[in-house]
Amino acid sequence: MSQALSESPATLPDLIPLHFLGPEGTFTHQAALEATNLMETRLGCQADLRPCTDAAAIVAAVEEGRGWGVLAWENNVEGHVVPNMDALIDAQAVAGFGMVRLPIVFDAFVRTDHGTLRQVGAHPHGLAQCKGFIQETGLNPVTANSNAAACRDLGPDQVALGPRICGSLYGLETYRREVQDYQGARTDFLLLAPRNQAPGLARRLAPGGDFESIITFIPLNTGPGVLANLLDRLRDAGLNMTSFMSRPIKGHDGTYSFVASIDAAPWQKGLHQVLADLLERGDWLKTLAVHPRTPHPAPPIREWMLPRAGAFRGEDPDSETINKELLW
Repeated sequence: MSQALSESPATLPDLIPLHFLGPEGTFTHQAALEATNLMETRLGCQADLRPCTDAAAIVAAVEEGRGWGVLAWENNVEGHVVPNMDALIDAQAVAGFGMVRLPIVFDAFVRTDHGTLRQVGAHPHGLAQCKGFIQETGLNPVTANSNAAACRDLGPDQVALGPRICGSLYGLETYRREVQDYQGARTDFLLLAPRNQAPGLARRLAPGGDFESIITFIPLNTGPGVLANLLDRLRDAGLNMTSFMSRPIKGHDGTYSFVASIDAAPWQKGLHQVLADLLERGDWLKTLAVHPRTPHPAPPIREWMLPRAGAFRGEDPDSETINKELLW
């Protein structure tokens, strides 16, 4: 690790490489541009943007001390970006210290010399967020490493889905604007730094002390009540958990890691004590990120928000439907 990047955050270099998923024009590129403003105004340093071929290259650059990174973490339509989560769980010297929230709007592009259109290309998450457009047009979906790569490498028989900036970047014609299925879509991006820097950077970004942590737990004992006991400990400590999901430990049937977002920093009393107790019990723990708390709206769940099927005792409960949906 370079000497400059291993020093205390109080002595950050004036210019820090910031690695993002390339090429230019990805949503991660847009998040990196947002991050440069945060770095300048809150940390007193500037970003040297460096495109990477994939998320693994971003994590590797940070782990090897070649700068910081921006990594897509969670989308409010498709959920967590699972490969990125797995990469962060496995990384040895990387942690998140900040978060950028970006609205996600897809435009559809074609080449100015396009012919008959047969395919539509995007990152898998992009394709998943534009299913209505794909179904309406009848185009055959093909995946790309990023939405921007789909735009950059666009063929004459293809439509590419990507951020609006891709039109001007790659000299493309706009086929249709805002083709995403859901208005209000957004993605949260983690800012990554070497682990020894992350706590200090998070403190500088949130001097008031309102933090959120992303913790991975692996209970080494399995069986009834193990997960319930973990959740009980968080509840009894008065900790607010805003998300919780499991990931399989690859190649080992019946074993899982659990990833939770919790409204506290690992050095703060409540969460610190829970982690110490779990460590004493013999569980495996890792803080993936600690960053300033992002807003978490808590609107009531309205009936119209629910999936079309499923058991729900509304104003007019239907016993036949309930029996069918619950399989009892």
